[in-house]
Amino acid sequence: MDLKSLIRDIPDFPKPGILFRDITTLLRDPEGLRYTIDFLTQKCVESGIQADYIVGMEARGFIFGPPLAYQLGAGFIPVRKRGKLPAAVHTIEYELEYGTDSLEVHQDALQPGSRVLIVDDLIATGGTAIATAKLLQKIGCELVGFGFIIELRDLQGRKYLPDVPIISLIEY
Repeated sequence: MDLKSLIRDIPDFPKPGILFRDITTLLRDPEGLRYTIDFLTQKCVESGIQADYIVGMEARGFIFGPPLAYQLGAGFIPVRKRGKLPAAVHTIEYELEYGTDSLEVHQDALQPGSRVLIVDDLIATGGTAIATAKLLQKIGCELVGFGFIIELRDLQGRKYLPDVPIISLIEY
């Protein structure tokens, strides 16, 4: 299946000069969504990834993470922006192009030694994925890989990620 044909390009969003890859058109297509989850599952299995938990970042990691976790027989753990989780959290701050942001995960969500696969819809510069990896490693988790639907190769986010399997289904 040609997944690129199901992704809409929106020029000048969220600001001039940016070409936004909109996955909502992929998500609304039942066959495309099913294929995406099945293909991501297949790639994880082929890469030998064995995860106890799939970790998805707010918000689009929440879309692909749970069905992938179901397919791989793993649990799902959400990583959220500051102030969104109700119990005690681990927090990491990270640099953005202009300023900082932070991510959080519940303190009781993961135990040291848990094998985790980080999943998101897209990798560009890698900032959110790197911050999530550092947060999980701070807890003592074993990072077993990354899974992305889209990779923007020109932004080279992959080169900043730890040396574990990195899966991307579509490259631009």
